[in-house]
Amino acid sequence: MLRYLVGVLSVAAFLTGGTFFLQGIGVLPGSFMTGRPEWAVIGASFVVLSIIGMWLAWKARGAR
Repeated sequence: MLRYLVGVLSVAAFLTGGTFFLQGIGVLPGSFMTGRPEWAVIGASFVVLSIIGMWLAWKARGAR
């Protein structure tokens, strides 16, 4: 059950991080985050951490 929760939260963090990153680099306009490099860094961090979370959830799935 915990691995499913980690998986779902990781996917949500991946999508959020991707949005933050694209806004930070100016690809997705229409927000106070647009064109602000700190949001690109925050978004990239979310993406990396979410990939690690997805990998851990996948790895735990195979351990059963």
